[in-house]
Amino acid sequence: MQTEIGTDLNLSAKLLKSGKLVAIPTETVYGLAANGYDSKAVTGIFEAKGRPHFDPLILHIGDIAQLDSLTLSFPEKAKKLAEVFWPGPLTLILPKSDLVPDLVSSGLSTVGIRMPRHEMTLDLLKSIDFPLAAPSANPFGYISPTSAGHVMDQLSGKIDYILDGGECSVGLESTIVSFPEGEAVILRKGGIPIEDIESVIGEVAVQTTGSSNPAAPGMLVSHYAPRTPLLFGDIKSLMAENKNRNFAVLGFSETHGQPGEALSKAGDLREAAQNLFSSLRRLDTENYELILAESMPETGLGVAINDRLRRAEQRN
Repeated sequence: MQTEIGTDLNLSAKLLKSGKLVAIPTETVYGLAANGYDSKAVTGIFEAKGRPHFDPLILHIGDIAQLDSLTLSFPEKAKKLAEVFWPGPLTLILPKSDLVPDLVSSGLSTVGIRMPRHEMTLDLLKSIDFPLAAPSANPFGYISPTSAGHVMDQLSGKIDYILDGGECSVGLESTIVSFPEGEAVILRKGGIPIEDIESVIGEVAVQTTGSSNPAAPGMLVSHYAPRTPLLFGDIKSLMAENKNRNFAVLGFSETHGQPGEALSKAGDLREAAQNLFSSLRRLDTENYELILAESMPETGLGVAINDRLRRAEQRN
């Protein structure tokens, strides 16, 4: 299979309607999309990514009215969040209808749904009559892609088309919120800070990751990892402990006099989030023995960045 890359929305829609796989841009990361009603097409996602079938997928929609056919109920707190944050980096876990294949939800009675904030993909979603199942467009467990080139580097020959929508503006996966008994629980920290969620619906519980039988995507302990071993924590301590090794620093606003990448020279957490995965990729290609990742401030998007780095950590 030869993978093409371009900006053809009509071709993308045609391929998806025929059961093919198309990588799509979103504000968070690039997704690997298939017809969310077509179990055979969705199976192709798992095969292309090497993703275990127990890890559920997110459905992407272009119109909130689609929830009527995809879900059995829409809790009040979920409605309030959708009104404020859709389109945007928010996934809601809702009771699924029988139209949603069990393969999409990994056999769970709930399914994750979101409306992406990317004009090109919203236009695509509005041109088709089905939702798109779309996890990140990368091999399972590896760094998420934030450009069409990243997808081509990893999945060329395994998928049919990459819709090029430029660099992702957020760069972190969506925040995932579930509603057991109507109360909100954050299952995955992501592109919307916890404080912003709480400003709309009040205090929420936060579930720690690490489930071997996840209720939502991105909940496994080990995830988002480069091939180069990564250590995460207080950067000065890490540098002292590894002073005799060939390392690069992934820093917040500086690299502390060492080779590496600064996520935001201005110390802006939104810019740091946008640059996280692309910076990790660059360091992963430069033959360092180690990547030492600096802990970010535990506020706003820094919480989600630290979550990703903590799960990318590999201590030998």
